[in-house]
Amino acid sequence: MSASVVLVNERDEAIGTMEKMEAHEKGLLHRAFSVFVFNKEGLLLLQRRALTKYHSAGLWTNTCCSHPFPNEAVADAAVRRLKEELGFTTPLTKIFDFKYKAAFDNGLVEHEFDHVFVGEYEGDVQLNPEEVHEIKYVSLDEVEADMKLHPDQYTAWFHIALPKLMEQLQ
Repeated sequence: MSASVVLVNERDEAIGTMEKMEAHEKGLLHRAFSVFVFNKEGLLLLQRRALTKYHSAGLWTNTCCSHPFPNEAVADAAVRRLKEELGFTTPLTKIFDFKYKAAFDNGLVEHEFDHVFVGEYEGDVQLNPEEVHEIKYVSLDEVEADMKLHPDQYTAWFHIALPKLMEQLQ
């Protein structure tokens, strides 16, 4: 069964649902979330997307990101996906949201109203190889510097979300 995404207007009000790939083919605005998890030392847990992902395969990005199911609260979806992708749960707090649109070489378009959550976690991480190729912990300054040197190694949304996150955390 294919997953559906929640289509939204510019104010994040639900206006319908659509099969996920169709929404990405048409570039329609839909609800999404991004999770940033830090350890006690303040290092950010980054994931490198699985090499088989339908877009942005093998690119580095925030800890976890996805789409809520229809009728699923965004915060609940963020907790669910964290467990599915990385094998753990932790309390999350929403800190901001943003909209973006990015076209990919394969013809797909991400057009998302993205809700951003942060959390803290110490413990084991168990990668779901269908979602995550590898992980690493980095300081915000390190990842910011590396993104300037190697921008093509990071996802489109991460380029937008990271500066906003850094601004919020100051």
